[in-house]
Amino acid sequence: MATTTPTRGAHTPPPGGSGATPNAPSAWRTRLWRFDDKASPYAYIAPFFLIFGAFGLYPLLYTGWIALHRVEMTGLDQSEWVGWDNFAKILQDSEFWTAVTNTFVIGVISTVPQLLVALGLAHLLNYKLRASTFWRTVILTPYATSVATAALVFALVFRADGGLLNWVLHFVGIGNTEWGDGEWTSKIAISVIVIWRWTGYNALIYLAAMQAVPTDLYEAASIDGATRWQQFRKVTIPSLRPTILFTIVISTIGSMQLFGEPLLLQGGTIGAVGGSEHQYETLSIYLFNYGWKLGHLGPAAAVAWAMLVLLLLIALINWIVGRFVRKSAA
Repeated sequence: MATTTPTRGAHTPPPGGSGATPNAPSAWRTRLWRFDDKASPYAYIAPFFLIFGAFGLYPLLYTGWIALHRVEMTGLDQSEWVGWDNFAKILQDSEFWTAVTNTFVIGVISTVPQLLVALGLAHLLNYKLRASTFWRTVILTPYATSVATAALVFALVFRADGGLLNWVLHFVGIGNTEWGDGEWTSKIAISVIVIWRWTGYNALIYLAAMQAVPTDLYEAASIDGATRWQQFRKVTIPSLRPTILFTIVISTIGSMQLFGEPLLLQGGTIGAVGGSEHQYETLSIYLFNYGWKLGHLGPAAAVAWAMLVLLLLIALINWIVGRFVRKSAA
């Protein structure tokens, strides 16, 4: 006769004998088992919350505390309550709004072309190509390059005297351009660096999403007589809407954190203030000047919280747009 080995359920206490009076060690083991069954899940996830609390939540709250006090770099152990004065100070500063405008403009002219080019590259890589792994590695190489290296190389490209770009433009009749000193040329130069670094990264994200699209949809569209361009517009793009919204959010967060590219475009004291006339000063550079050059940590913390509020507003706008797009598609 075949027999089966009884197994204990996830919430069944250890066998102690039904109807029998348990002794003290058996009852203790039962309570210990029940405690382990309830506490183990929390113990498994506790490391994440401990690390997040130490390196995420605590710095955020501490920055908020500094934003409400007058704290100087030269006297970190001395603070004075000022309330909302630090926020009022930066909001009344025209340089702050210049930094906000520059951050927004650079973010738009770098994010839009970047995602469009990434979408096109992903569409090309989605087809069967020879040495596809090689090409995917090639487009990801700029992302693996450090910000300092990329910014320094492009700083040589955009140099006014002897720069590679001006040398090329000389052959088409365009004179030397002061890329770092111009209002729009400096923003374009920084945007080119951002586009070069992040296009391949977004292209691989789009490629992974494209490969998850069922091939039946393309076969049905092909049978209906749709061209490749029509398949791309009617099948690929609708299937990639969540991924596109994700890359928009990530790129927006990245544009709010632009620091290395504008800092190293011209370098020195000019780059540290975002240009001779602050023409490409971003919010990160503005925060850097307040906190580390002037030593006023209170206004610098207020700028950090202002950046957080702007990111939350942008995320809210993206959420509203995404919800509208989903409803339209439905």
